[in-house]
Amino acid sequence: MSKSEIGLIGLGTMGAALASNIADNGFRIAVWNRTTSVTQAFHRDAGTLADRITPTETLEDFVAAIETPRAIIVMVPAGDAVDEQIARLRPLLGDDDLIIDAGNANFHDTNRRAEASGDLPYLGIGVSGGEEGARFGPSIMGGGRKVYWDRVSHVLEKIAADYEGEPCAAWMGEAGAGHFVKAVHNGIEYCDMQLISEAYGVMRDGLAMDATEIATVFDGWNDGVLKSYLIEISGKVAAATDPATGKPMLEVIVDAAGQKGTGRWTVIEAQHLGAPIPGIEAAVVARNLSSRRDERARGEEIFGAAPRRIDRDAIDMDTLERALIAGKILSYAQGFTMIAAASEQFGWKLPLPEIARVWREGCIIRSAMLNDMADALTEDASRNLMFAPYFTRHLEDTHDALRTVVALGATHGIAMPALSSCLAYFDAMRTARGTANMIQGQRDFFGAHGFERIDGGTGQHGPWAMKAQSG
Repeated sequence: MSKSEIGLIGLGTMGAALASNIADNGFRIAVWNRTTSVTQAFHRDAGTLADRITPTETLEDFVAAIETPRAIIVMVPAGDAVDEQIARLRPLLGDDDLIIDAGNANFHDTNRRAEASGDLPYLGIGVSGGEEGARFGPSIMGGGRKVYWDRVSHVLEKIAADYEGEPCAAWMGEAGAGHFVKAVHNGIEYCDMQLISEAYGVMRDGLAMDATEIATVFDGWNDGVLKSYLIEISGKVAAATDPATGKPMLEVIVDAAGQKGTGRWTVIEAQHLGAPIPGIEAAVVARNLSSRRDERARGEEIFGAAPRRIDRDAIDMDTLERALIAGKILSYAQGFTMIAAASEQFGWKLPLPEIARVWREGCIIRSAMLNDMADALTEDASRNLMFAPYFTRHLEDTHDALRTVVALGATHGIAMPALSSCLAYFDAMRTARGTANMIQGQRDFFGAHGFERIDGGTGQHGPWAMKAQSG
């Protein structure tokens, strides 16, 4: 039997889907899972792909089944499990054999592993698209030495999603660059999902629309500027019926959102970079708040339910749609600004236009807007997307709608953390003279930190300093 062209460790949901995708695209693949019965079941259920899949029961057999120099994808849970797997695998490999961590790793861990690998080949790649994407074409963001990416790019580009003939897979930069870009992708994903859920809240709580009406609205939006995977599936979720009760599916789902940590990593790293991403931060906070169901119920008992009901004449679906368009643009603008900050901080030279192109298909945040974002970033990658002419025109047309929706939320007690944070970001970014001069005055008053004067001079102090000295 011919040896496999590539190997994969970890046949969980994503690993099994990715292995099937690789086999489906004509590559021979060896697979290994810690639980042998999982490996056997995967091969047994592979159908016509089984001939291209070599199941193995030991790591030694797995390594021996792959042609040299080997390329091995590791798909195990992020954290210690990755280090443990690499520690077990590396002694069995040759100096030219490549390990590829394709899990949801924290990019700091990827940086550390890349450094620890020294001259031994290592890649950390971000894979987005969920189970369906992994099986039929994900978005792939590569990190590590370019020479190692080039060794396996023919496989990764082949299995990636396709956008008008272009593979949604690209090398992002050294070490943890690929996993960093994936983390920001997930941060934008958090914000986009929260923005949509807030629009849903306006329809459900403010306008008393039923699930069928809401589904129709989402379906209509998916034919316009908001066309995207998340808007598309929101319509499908709203339209679904619970088989057990016959109720709309949304009525039986608990209102507490889970998270795996990648959004939280993005927010923490943004603080280290000094990159303002208030919409993304608000989305992470909103998920944390959603888990406090008992406290929220207690709050409603104490303070009473908010008024919520909005006069149908006060808002229409066009206004809500335009508010969501504004929020979406501002969310992506924040994400790309953070990527630009990291590119400078870490010396990665992250290819912002290419990142937008890689996200056009396969990933969770794929959207019709990303093509225009790629064009805008090609024109000027250093410019905030807000200031690119195409998106400036959109924001000029939509920011008043965003303001209307946020104002209605405030007066009717409908929480809109992400929409309101995006509006605050927009207003701050179009205010030439803000209010931080007061903060600088306060800092100098209580801590003699000094400040810069508009008419020149740094390390200056206010008259309060002289009074303190004379006193």
